[in-house]
Amino acid sequence: MIPIPGGVRVWLALGHTDMRRGMRSLALQVQNSLNKDVHAGDLYVFRGRSGSLCKILWHDGLGMSLYAKRLERGRFVWPSAKDGTIAISASAMACLLEGVDWRNPQETWRPTQVG
Repeated sequence: MIPIPGGVRVWLALGHTDMRRGMRSLALQVQNSLNKDVHAGDLYVFRGRSGSLCKILWHDGLGMSLYAKRLERGRFVWPSAKDGTIAISASAMACLLEGVDWRNPQETWRPTQVG
């Protein structure tokens, strides 16, 4: 799990991104296409065309980190817009990385045992 400090914003890069891109070209995309400051400490999440791979770019004040996660089954839930960014919460990102629909998480009811 990524150690996310409090107050950090999580941005989803809408549309799909070429997953062959590395840290430097994703940082350029954040600065040029998304018009954000890649060194601000925010997390930027990118998804590939197939939807099973995502990458997270993060500058923690000391250096840049690039995280990748591939789902064995299913796809990451992503907004349908084609460009721009949207901000989500850290808990929504945790759901997204687990393959859960972060836009509408379902509570599960489990009966408690009475003994």
